[in-house]
Amino acid sequence: MSQPQEHVPAYGEVDLTTCESEPIHVPGAIQPHGFLLGLERPSHRVVVASQNTAALLGRAPGSVLGAHLADLLGDDVAELVRTALEDDTRDEALHARLVLDGAEVDVDVVVHLSGERLVVEVEPATGVEGPVSPVSYRATRGAVARLAGTTDVDALCRRLAREVRGVLGFDRVMVYRFDAQWNGEVVAEDHREGLEPFFGLRYPASDIPAQARRLYTLNWTRLIADVDYRPVRLEPLVDPGTGAPLDLSHSVLRSVSPIHLEYLHNMGVTASMSISLIVDGRLWGLVACHHYSGPHRPGYDARSAAEFLGQTTSQLVGERARSRERDEALAAQELMSDVLAGVSAQGRDPLTALVEDGRVADLLGAGGVAVWDGHRLLTCGQVPAWAAVQRAARLLGRADGAVTFTDQLSTLDPRLADVTGTAAGALRIGLDRDGWLLWFRPEQPELVSWGGDPQNAEVHELSADGASVRISPRKSFEKWQEVVRGRSLPWRPWHAATAERLRGQLTAIMLGRSRGQIAIAESLQRAVVLDEAPEVPGLDVHARYRPAAGGQLGGDWWDLLPLSGGRVAVVVGDVAGHGVHAAAAMAQLRTALRAYLLEGHSPAAALDRLDALVTTLNGNHTATAVVGVVSPAAEGSSGAASVDLASAGHPAPLLVTAQGAVALQVPTRPMLGLGFGPTSGTADEVGTTTVPADAALLFFSDGLVERRRTSLSETTRQLGEEAARAVGEGLDVAAVADRLLTAVPGRGDDDTTLVLARLARHHRVT
Repeated sequence: MSQPQEHVPAYGEVDLTTCESEPIHVPGAIQPHGFLLGLERPSHRVVVASQNTAALLGRAPGSVLGAHLADLLGDDVAELVRTALEDDTRDEALHARLVLDGAEVDVDVVVHLSGERLVVEVEPATGVEGPVSPVSYRATRGAVARLAGTTDVDALCRRLAREVRGVLGFDRVMVYRFDAQWNGEVVAEDHREGLEPFFGLRYPASDIPAQARRLYTLNWTRLIADVDYRPVRLEPLVDPGTGAPLDLSHSVLRSVSPIHLEYLHNMGVTASMSISLIVDGRLWGLVACHHYSGPHRPGYDARSAAEFLGQTTSQLVGERARSRERDEALAAQELMSDVLAGVSAQGRDPLTALVEDGRVADLLGAGGVAVWDGHRLLTCGQVPAWAAVQRAARLLGRADGAVTFTDQLSTLDPRLADVTGTAAGALRIGLDRDGWLLWFRPEQPELVSWGGDPQNAEVHELSADGASVRISPRKSFEKWQEVVRGRSLPWRPWHAATAERLRGQLTAIMLGRSRGQIAIAESLQRAVVLDEAPEVPGLDVHARYRPAAGGQLGGDWWDLLPLSGGRVAVVVGDVAGHGVHAAAAMAQLRTALRAYLLEGHSPAAALDRLDALVTTLNGNHTATAVVGVVSPAAEGSSGAASVDLASAGHPAPLLVTAQGAVALQVPTRPMLGLGFGPTSGTADEVGTTTVPADAALLFFSDGLVERRRTSLSETTRQLGEEAARAVGEGLDVAAVADRLLTAVPGRGDDDTTLVLARLARHHRVT
């Protein structure tokens, strides 16, 4: 195979020393199997054109610039482009016929937006390689069914490699998965006979730099029909209207990095295509297609079908990963319930009982656990010496005690490299003010097979005259093995969630052993949170409160506050956490918010001031709150009132009538305590809603609707339907409030507050 043609991008010469910063999205050139036009919007006049318009359209770029799209490609194609923009189908190929190079041919026209420009790319449909399997709805549907019928992610990847190769006809198709450090592993492949298998090989993160991964996330596919192509430059290189090169991030013809072309050439690849696998918005892996026997250009329809299979696989991978996480988390929850039941049943110190049980290590799949209560260290399983335990606890510590973790402690402190046999990774939660609990995991040595030595990812080459040295991609891809050490199995999101849940329940048990503290918290809550709503003109209000499961005292509060002009403020808030600290913070927030509202601040401005106050409280508290100021109807009106609303991370109230319930539109700001302060224009931003005379307003905390294994949208729908039924039955407000307290089946882990307010009948203000 010949060496690739000299390719110098618009941004200049590159080698591996500049590869990581190479602006590959603005190469100033395209691949030659089509042509590109960059159009001004909305006139559709050409401002940028590829130089091969002279050969394909019979018009040099100089004469193309300034021309209308219809003058170049005809009225039919111009109308197709216009319709694609109006219908938002610009990512789909438009099929047309054009006269190219003196002959009428079928073409695929691809349209996308690039900043201020409309980009039109035209690719002849002639001369493409047909798929091994016909591209049709029936064939694609069958492929999707086969993908969905696989039993696990590994089988799914194997099936994907087979299906994509059947559609595109490449010599080799690999499914390539990234790890947390962006190294890639071939987890499945399908190839023609006679090729050496690549399955199980890994490739270092340097093979695919960060900016290339970004483009893979933006653009699902990328085709290089001929590694030896000669790039076609854009004219002009700098768009005169924007003063910058045309951004080709979404281009199907974009010329690729010469470093990448050289890399493929060193592998013996003559044509290449990739399909991104994106799970939950993050690049999970790639389908890498390689050809070895010359150029290979599958048709656009075949590439689109393969892209659809990649998108389907991405969704299936995400669903299966989430399902596995749910199953593992549920098993951990059952084990934790059993462990804590034993701890609660014993009359001695909860931390001692927890550690002696031993299963607390199994809870997160750890090798050992260390607990510090501020005065003594308790351990079970395999843990390092006290100095290393203390160092790990300090490195992972947070003032709020929230979960932190790492699977490589030695990266935080090289001195911890000596204890990887017992503590390569650790997960920490805080207990009270000074205590903490640490789970340790030993290192997991792994024999890794690399496609070439990852330490030799470059080659130093002398120039022809021997005067300079050029750094180029490596040329050896022979299997190279090493043992990777110092890292534990990774912690998963459900590990953190389980640890946080244990922290909350363990804290509740510890508080339960301290009757004095409970008495203080209960007294504080009774002194602050109203038992019954006071009578206010114009509103019939009833509120209900229910503590969390196990009787844990939380940070929920509600308030009803008459204001000037006959207005009434309704407030529901929730301080994160349980116990004395949450109750104390709740008391301060309730009092401060009353003061801000009485001073005449709007709901939004009052919440902004409350956010500033929360950041000054001891304990790194966070909270949510919603404020509604109800203005009863004026004399002679239809009876409708209005309510001004603002929320800081809190569930939106419901407007309830006999016909149904709808969530009110509330301008939101971040939850209280994050310290963002008022954002631009939010200080006086409120949502104003008309409240019909026969309607009720339902304010509530998230404990009313949060349920395990049920979405918030579903539980909120259930709450709204029950509220509408109760109102439709003509029940009084107190009876409706009683029913709504149990409207959502089951019981959440948090305390619950609801406030139901309805206009008093025949009430008016003048």
